Amino acid sequence: MKNSNKMDQTNKMAKKHNVSGTKSANELIRAYRLELSKSAGNMEPITVSRAVTHRRGKKAGKRAGRVSVLLGAFAIALGLTMAPPSAGAQKLEKGVQSEHVLQLQEQLRDLGYFKAGLTGYYGSITKSAVRKFQQAQGLSADGIAGPATLNRLNKKAKAEGETLRQLAKLIHGEARGESFEGQVAVGAVVLNRVQSSAFPSSIPQVIFQKGQFTAIDDGQFNTKPTATSYKAARKALNGADPTNGALYYYNPKIATSLWSKSRPTLLTIGQHDFTR
Repeated sequence: MKNSNKMDQTNKMAKKHNVSGTKSANELIRAYRLELSKSAGNMEPITVSRAVTHRRGKKAGKRAGRVSVLLGAFAIALGLTMAPPSAGAQKLEKGVQSEHVLQLQEQLRDLGYFKAGLTGYYGSITKSAVRKFQQAQGLSADGIAGPATLNRLNKKAKAEGETLRQLAKLIHGEARGESFEGQVAVGAVVLNRVQSSAFPSSIPQVIFQKGQFTAIDDGQFNTKPTATSYKAARKALNGADPTNGALYYYNPKIATSLWSKSRPTLLTIGQHDFTR
């Protein structure tokens, strides 16, 4: 019955815009987009303090809801998938580098299954920890963090995101005056150090290694990071590296270290020279 009602609404919309059954799917999409834009144009923003008393806002919300129903009807009629994939639908496995792997490691650590450095990289140690968690929970113990494993893990341990926050704070303290690319580059240096045998094998340990980052020494690390800093941290965690593997960077205009200046420069981004 619900699908029948949606198809009736679809037919009404098609007639309203003179779209026949022989017209293309693109024309149908343009038609309901026009309807959506008309409805959205009449909406007014609702502040938190006015959410209860703003009746016009409520009516606008109802109009948006009706348009949403029509949108879903068109999706059924045209065979389109409109809804974004569920967050629980992702799969994490060996070889993946991402912010989600970092979150997974933090949760497994909090539960006592992961006892290595937090890297954001899904290697053999992470796979082993996932398998142990799966065995303890009566799940299929394949070492792959699929939807069932991730959903169970989220119920057992809260995702705090502390390491992501630390990386964002470092980026903000070291490079808040740089371009977005320059901020990602600073985050990438941290990740490159984690993978290097010359540095600690954990993101927090690299960040707080004594004498390595000015922002740690002068307290700028403690300033509140911006949304851009978080975005740059996520991009670096997900594998972006504008530096092509740099392990160091410095500002040649203010740097006094002859050792830093003696290293060959890979590239310059903004005020920073990146070296290996």
